[in-house]
Amino acid sequence: MRYVSTRGNSPALDFEQVTLAGLAPDGGLYVPETWPTLSNAEIAGLAGLSYVDTAVTVMTPFVGDALTADELRDLCTRAYSRFAHAAVTPLVQLDHDQWLLELFHGPTLAFKDVALQLVGLLFERFLLGRADHLTVIGATSGDTGSAAIDALAGRAGVDVFMLHPAGRVSEVQRRQMTTVLSPNIHNIAIDGDFDDAQGLVKAMFNDPAFSGRFALSAVNSINWARLMAQVVYYFYAAVRLGAPDRPVAFAVPTGNFGNVFAGWVAAKMGLPIAKLVVATNVNDILHRALSTGDYSRGIVTQTHTPSMDIQVSSNFERLLFELGGADGRASADQMRGFEATHALRMTNRQCEGAAALFTSDRVDQHDMASAMGWASEHGGEVIDPHTGVALAAARRAGLDMPVVTLATAHPAKFRDAVERATGIRPTLPGRLGDLFQREERYATMPATLAAVSGYIAERATARV
Repeated sequence: MRYVSTRGNSPALDFEQVTLAGLAPDGGLYVPETWPTLSNAEIAGLAGLSYVDTAVTVMTPFVGDALTADELRDLCTRAYSRFAHAAVTPLVQLDHDQWLLELFHGPTLAFKDVALQLVGLLFERFLLGRADHLTVIGATSGDTGSAAIDALAGRAGVDVFMLHPAGRVSEVQRRQMTTVLSPNIHNIAIDGDFDDAQGLVKAMFNDPAFSGRFALSAVNSINWARLMAQVVYYFYAAVRLGAPDRPVAFAVPTGNFGNVFAGWVAAKMGLPIAKLVVATNVNDILHRALSTGDYSRGIVTQTHTPSMDIQVSSNFERLLFELGGADGRASADQMRGFEATHALRMTNRQCEGAAALFTSDRVDQHDMASAMGWASEHGGEVIDPHTGVALAAARRAGLDMPVVTLATAHPAKFRDAVERATGIRPTLPGRLGDLFQREERYATMPATLAAVSGYIAERATARV
């Protein structure tokens, strides 16, 4: 399996190389050169498999010869042994048609663990015998940071520099990052929003004077390996609801478009997904893009769903590339135009291709809270605000089939918002019970390339 950049001007890489690289040198994102498929019989055969065995089956084509099946199975077994539920991502029924896929049973209580526990082990495996010290730089709207830090804390050969927007993540999210005191972990709070943090990360990758000094890698969903691992739970859930013989839809709380793009990949591989419901909060760039073709950046509004407070969705570039005919030159022109003007008009071909699988909805805080209240009162489930946004969209979509809402975070990560909506104040699981007594450590600085890159350059290990 080879991987190419969405902007068409970087060398093709194998799976090991693309995992360690993250962002392509030309500023694009890596995607497989060809998409593997599973037959209906192969998909039906997943129904009796464990999560680990499902993961091995789904991911093996993407891994190529970088790992043997036994090596991949060992890494998956180790990654998912830290999850609190034996099913890893269990399904919970709310009513006749509405289901939750609980993705928050990992060590940091968010869906990012499903991918990043594996990615951390992949980094460790691929760095064996290499002289270079890996410098991981990431931006987080809340959950990626804690999941990446948990997966990489204390690992040899890796330093992590994680940027988060100061005051724009929940206290639990912040403390899950800043109380990890391993010497290879560096937290940076910037005076800006997530889009500013994400822009700084991309700028550092795209600055040859900086990126040439360090072996850089990424843990955001711009990293293909992370996105690949998220494809698995779409297959795992769908076959338990009757796929491939029964249509299934998914509703996904969406910010950076990685989680829902993994659903597009599953469909591309042959999983018969009837619809992917892209649920946004009032930061609705993706709803506007999918409903009108207008992908234009607005002003970020702070909400009770901080992981969705995003106006530039990095992974949307992957979809635009694929729907535009996988033309790297055209994709590069389109994205350069967006970067210059903060506005992009999707082509007719892209709009029609998206409409075949995606629908979208914009959910405000009132409707989010109503969905959270309904889940508690009628479904007996306390859900977090991000899941509430997706559930509101799922119930409004009017789909006559099982609709699986991706429950992306444990409600205790957003205790105040959950209590306001449901009257219930969720408690942290025992393994995080002392979180508010732990010491914090992080740096605060302006959202400027000079400040952040200078801080990292003073602490990162240069290439050999």
